[in-house]
Amino acid sequence: MTNHEIHNKGRAVLFRSPVLEAFTKSHPLVIWGIYIPIISWLVYHGTQTINNSYIWLLVAFFGGMFAWTFVEYIIHRFVFHLIAESKVATRIIYVMHGNHHVYPRDKERLFMPPIPSLIIASILFLIFKLILGIFSLGDYVFLFFPGFMLGYLLYGSMHYAIHAFKPPFKWMKSLWRNHHLHHYKDEGKGFGVSTTLWDRVFGTMFPSSERRREEPKVLEETAV
Repeated sequence: MTNHEIHNKGRAVLFRSPVLEAFTKSHPLVIWGIYIPIISWLVYHGTQTINNSYIWLLVAFFGGMFAWTFVEYIIHRFVFHLIAESKVATRIIYVMHGNHHVYPRDKERLFMPPIPSLIIASILFLIFKLILGIFSLGDYVFLFFPGFMLGYLLYGSMHYAIHAFKPPFKWMKSLWRNHHLHHYKDEGKGFGVSTTLWDRVFGTMFPSSERRREEPKVLEETAV
């Protein structure tokens, strides 16, 4: 259950140093501007390097996008909402994600900042290359990883939109409702942001009766 005070205005102060504090903030356009050239080059390199049909190239790319949705769920549920026992771990989790639950409308912290994002992305690229290399598919990382990162960009943009705007299309209402209930009703459910698929698979989806009952309250609390 949500057991902390939620502020729909303001933002957390994570570091005393104004320089470090500045590095905790970002804007979606900055992140897209960083990753689109990287994704484009990797896709180009992959299509030039891999001697196979375009069907398999597309499978690798969209497979990466699908893999992101699973990783998104796992990280959100088991890392960002880890129940820490030490002060250090509690502090790390608060910096990574906890502050977002206290200040969900802080638009400058809805995307991971560039420097930690690039470090983690580089590590993931090497891990994916190693795993695919075990199956003699190492070069496919140049298609799988861009798909994975595009999935991340779409997730981040969806997350930003959910906290900043009303759903632009009727079919998106369920995503908005699911994430708002996660923030304002129960942090132990509704971990999916870009999709509710894995919440349904792993039993962390809000029951339909609860979604209908709580929706008016949630919309009132999160009205833009």
